[in-house]
Amino acid sequence: MLTRYETYKLTARVRKRRRPIEMSCLTEGGQRPLGKGDIPVVFNTHNDRKLMPSFLAHYRGLGVTRFICVDDVSSDGTRDYLLAQADVDLWSSPVRYRDARRGREWREALFERYGWDRWYLNVDSDEFLIYEDCENRPLGALLQALESRGEKRLAAPMLDMYPPGRLGAATLDSDDGRMPWEIADHFDGSGYEISYTKRAISITGGPRKRKFAHLLELIKYPVIFWDKECSLGVSIHQPLPCERNFPAVSGVLLHFKFFSDYKEKIEQAVADGQYFDAAAVYRKMLEGLQETGEFDFSDACSTRFSGSRQLLELGFIAPIRYP
Repeated sequence: MLTRYETYKLTARVRKRRRPIEMSCLTEGGQRPLGKGDIPVVFNTHNDRKLMPSFLAHYRGLGVTRFICVDDVSSDGTRDYLLAQADVDLWSSPVRYRDARRGREWREALFERYGWDRWYLNVDSDEFLIYEDCENRPLGALLQALESRGEKRLAAPMLDMYPPGRLGAATLDSDDGRMPWEIADHFDGSGYEISYTKRAISITGGPRKRKFAHLLELIKYPVIFWDKECSLGVSIHQPLPCERNFPAVSGVLLHFKFFSDYKEKIEQAVADGQYFDAAAVYRKMLEGLQETGEFDFSDACSTRFSGSRQLLELGFIAPIRYP
């Protein structure tokens, strides 16, 4: 773990590079202040219209009261859909995702605009948070538990979700009322590696490592208490200050990228070049797709998702011990 002095120096370097970022609120009436009892989620999205109804329903069910979104030039109806939602504040920026330090500058700007010294959820539009007994325990209970343990973050790895068999056969219809894990309902139940760096927990594995040798960092901190010591630093996977990055791994983010439109999504990611290293990961996937014509992630380790109790029993999440 970094010492407090090392963390201070790293934070100072990161903040020195920060710049004002242009953003505008598209919601009628502009930015609305948060109340003391609000539980807000800050998220980025780009062309995820098919996920929006289930994303909003999932987090509303957990107790989220305000959605604060940056739409990165969506062209599939995402923007119009979100503008019609009474609990969504929709923002845009002329700075694209890559140039906004892969969205970190947007997020930090919004945390500052909406207020310090409060809890936020910090996710992407294809990430669905699961924690022990989340089917019955709202986020308020989770936050009380974290506070009782003296923790200011929830550590949660992304679990890539996929359907059994050909990915092209898994169609998510934005209007049929199903949750995405009813369609892309499998994940790798083993094959992960966990380690501890000086800055954060590190977890790798999953189908993209198994199929393409992608060593992607899976850990994130989707529940975070944001105060004036905080920064998203050099990576969303290693927020500052670093000493807060070592709680028990008490949640997961079900990560939904693989449905019947995955070929189009991969091609768009490569053409757009907004992801890390000019979308190198997606370029490798596109090469594989051009060779095989179709992806199938099914494997002996594939496990059908059934809820938070299953993840607790399999050891993916630690118990919360609610007060």
